[in-house]
Amino acid sequence: MPIEIKVPTLGESVTTATIGRWLRKPGDAVKADEPIVELETDKVSVEVNAPAAGVLGAAAVAEGAEVEVGSVLTTLDEKGTTTATPAAIPAPTPEAPASKPAAPKAAPAAEAPGETDYDVVVIGAGPGGYVCAIRAAQLGFKVACVEKRATLGGTCLNVGCIPSKALLQSSENYHAVTHDFASHGIGIGNVSLDLARMQARKGEVVDANVKGVEFLFKKNKVTWLKGLGRIEGPGRLTVDGKPVTAKHIVIASGSDSAPLPGVDVDEKTIVTSTGALELSSVPKKMVVIGGGVIGLELGSVWHRLGAEVTVIEFLDRLVPGIDGEVAKQFQRVLSRQGLKMKLGHKVTKAEKSDKGVTLTVEPAKGGTAETIAADIVLLAIGRVAASEKMGLKEAGIELDPRGRIVTDAHYATSVPGIYAIGDVITGPMLAHKAEEEGVAVAELLAGQAGHVNYDAIPSVVYTWPEVAAVGRTEEQLKADGVGYKTGKFPFTANGRARAMGMTDGFVKVLACDTTDRVLGVHIIGPGAGELIAEATMAIEFGASSEDIARTCHAHPTLSEAVKEAALDVEKRAIHI
Repeated sequence: MPIEIKVPTLGESVTTATIGRWLRKPGDAVKADEPIVELETDKVSVEVNAPAAGVLGAAAVAEGAEVEVGSVLTTLDEKGTTTATPAAIPAPTPEAPASKPAAPKAAPAAEAPGETDYDVVVIGAGPGGYVCAIRAAQLGFKVACVEKRATLGGTCLNVGCIPSKALLQSSENYHAVTHDFASHGIGIGNVSLDLARMQARKGEVVDANVKGVEFLFKKNKVTWLKGLGRIEGPGRLTVDGKPVTAKHIVIASGSDSAPLPGVDVDEKTIVTSTGALELSSVPKKMVVIGGGVIGLELGSVWHRLGAEVTVIEFLDRLVPGIDGEVAKQFQRVLSRQGLKMKLGHKVTKAEKSDKGVTLTVEPAKGGTAETIAADIVLLAIGRVAASEKMGLKEAGIELDPRGRIVTDAHYATSVPGIYAIGDVITGPMLAHKAEEEGVAVAELLAGQAGHVNYDAIPSVVYTWPEVAAVGRTEEQLKADGVGYKTGKFPFTANGRARAMGMTDGFVKVLACDTTDRVLGVHIIGPGAGELIAEATMAIEFGASSEDIARTCHAHPTLSEAVKEAALDVEKRAIHI
């Protein structure tokens, strides 16, 4: 009996799609997983693949027609299977010859192969890896990407950035209904939490994103090599033991959660961010070890949903690295929300029992120990480069004392033809930083001038209020002896923030005291993660605070706070 090929689920709230074009005709013999038709929505384009090998029946709908999710597109007759295959697509030719890598520091004895399977092989399909692979394919290289997960997207899309933001948004909505709507004149009766549905929605968001990357690979003809990649030498690697050769290898293996002696993770009661995203019930008491971005974001999620959350941080402040004034305001706001802070303390032991976990906690500078009980403990003290079990040392690739791959300014490692980007090398462990490096190295391999401006890499904490920053902090400028001017503007004086009922925080602009060039911008407040883009562009283009101040900003918007902070650099803010 012929198999019906139907319109698949296309993501949350998407019920219809348009037939973009048929890739195969009725009567064509197709292989399993071969694309047969393109569907388009206002959100994404998706290829529908053959579920098995066989011969296609007549098309049920024409190109340009609108179809509903679940409707039949065509049929597939497995009995008509033949050995015929579609005509091979010729491999693209690179636009320009690849640039030569830097001279190796300690090259292995093995030589690179003369003929290779691919021009570029990227190890790791996270934001850095998949972006690098796509950009290299755009430049005409024959590209493969190695990924050991069952889905593409790496930690970020699967168990990091994307699922955490889905839960953050859901928990913010729940908190708004239970705490904020009444002040807007919206009365709601009994409000219930359906955590299972919330978790299911998070899964749907993740699924749509990872399938989107898979579609982009097919669109750009990037081959997905499924398995664990291991470097064997210049131009040589294995994927689950199978040999693969390439002219250029790019390592984008990312990072893993950092361990803590005495605290054994089981992803059930003592969890990393991975386990914290999968809890099936709201814990009564949660302890977060680490006052950084991951701990505060996920701690906020579970606190909004009803957990009593205590944050234990070794340092005497939250989020090391952000502007000190912002950090103090951030701590005050989170404390007002109900998160408990135990700064300047360390966890030395964690004991599990049927009732949960008991932590032994001591002052970081020495003192009397105490115990804290919790149902769930989230270990979030940072991340470490994922450089193990890849044969890096054996291949002669130099690592620094923290396990990161050592590279030169063009991302070349100590082995000719092998490069590294993202969390596995030095620099901030941010998805967008890895993406920029992925583009840069692909363009360098094509003989272009790939480059990343590390002074213009924004960072965001997606709590509420959000915290965002780009450029230098006051502490850094003082330490380097750089003269600067400061402009500040509070959201309490911003009309849109008042209308939203979200007035916590401020914008702070730091500019050179002689040239007025913007050196840093720091924001705590509503929409900070979006507002920081303007500041990042200002730094990228070498703008002055005067440039921002004289740029017309729409009214009423939150972005006016950025303009007013820039005006305040010269102490001429209008609305305060």
